[in-house]
Amino acid sequence: MSKQRFLIVGIVLILFQKISLAQETTIHLAKTQLIEAALANNNTIKIAQADEAIATANYKLTDAIFLPQVGFTYSVFNTNNPLNAFGFKLQQKSISTSDFNPDLLNNPKPTSDFTTKLEVKQPLLNMDLMYQRKGAAKQIDLYKFKKERTKEYIAFEAEKAYLQLQLLYKSITVLEEAKQTIEAVLLVTENYFKQGLIQKSDVLNVQIEQATVEYNLIKVKSEIKTTSDFISVLMGNSLGKIYTVDDEKNIVQLEVEKQNDINKRADFMAMQTAIEATDLLIKSSKMSYLPKLNALGSFQLNDNRMLAFSANSYLIGVQLSWDIFKGNSTKNAIIVQTQERNKLTTQLTQQKEQANFEIEKCKQEIKETTANINVHKTTIKQADEALRILQNRYEQGLAKTSDVMMAASQLSQKKFALAQNIFMLNVHTAFLHFLTTSTK
Repeated sequence: MSKQRFLIVGIVLILFQKISLAQETTIHLAKTQLIEAALANNNTIKIAQADEAIATANYKLTDAIFLPQVGFTYSVFNTNNPLNAFGFKLQQKSISTSDFNPDLLNNPKPTSDFTTKLEVKQPLLNMDLMYQRKGAAKQIDLYKFKKERTKEYIAFEAEKAYLQLQLLYKSITVLEEAKQTIEAVLLVTENYFKQGLIQKSDVLNVQIEQATVEYNLIKVKSEIKTTSDFISVLMGNSLGKIYTVDDEKNIVQLEVEKQNDINKRADFMAMQTAIEATDLLIKSSKMSYLPKLNALGSFQLNDNRMLAFSANSYLIGVQLSWDIFKGNSTKNAIIVQTQERNKLTTQLTQQKEQANFEIEKCKQEIKETTANINVHKTTIKQADEALRILQNRYEQGLAKTSDVMMAASQLSQKKFALAQNIFMLNVHTAFLHFLTTSTK
């Protein structure tokens, strides 16, 4: 009863899978199309581009250390304060002899002042800000390198996903071949059962194997859908598309490149740039000990009536300011920045060592996988010949059903193993390319 249930469930799943796939949109996709679309539309790359744009905008903020700051104010005051009232009249240039009357000086009438003022501040020499500007320029380079490495990673992910689809479609081919073999065996088995030469259990075992293959086909097709959705995400497309790919023989395997100078790798260049930016911030903090020189100027109009400008005056000058002691805050800031620089240097060294380890490991895996491929190609020929002989003997009644099914299973496993090793070889090669890619 359990075997029959298994067959019924398998048939239901197959029908459901066919209905589901019929509702999907199937699109053929070349590997170059995938990589180009991913590099153009991937959201992770767009985020990296936004980071670069933000760094550029932050650098433009430092233009303020060269450009003047201009401010305009229009103020209205009214007071009976003796000092301010007299000062208003001075600014309005309306002082007369009677204004020096002690009674008027001590008890002035309410006095109004309408002031129009234009102020200009021009930075002249601020060494700390100069180094901050240089540090901001380094930040732009840092995010450019990060963007470049992000693109390289997305290209690698796109190629790996394409190879995954290739493996899945190869798995379908293997399963379809296994299905045909089992159907041929089932036909002979059913004839033997009708003739009373074998038991019902032999027929059921072949049917179970057939249902297992059908179930595995469903799983592989489901994985194709999942991988296709992942590819859609990489390309910034909507979900629900099923992608077909070029055959394995049309995929040009990457050659194992000679090891490049990993010091020129984009992520390492980004970290090196971060170290240089931190050095500039340290210099900026040290320069904050020095005096700052700025020019100041203002032009002012005063009157005791609104929108009247009878009196004008100006003020220009140069200001030298010097923060002599700030509670050791600058000293401690330099210590913190120095420790951060040292941490970045150690991290860079560690990551380069890890990269060298991964490169050597990847090269070794390529050698081992290549050897495995050659072995599997030989064993497939042997397993195929063994199955052919057993099928012939089975049709002549000279072999057991279990022997034929075991040989068919063995052949499928060898084909799966070959496809898996080819996939791994391509992935390892692409990963080695990713590990050794240098910036241009």
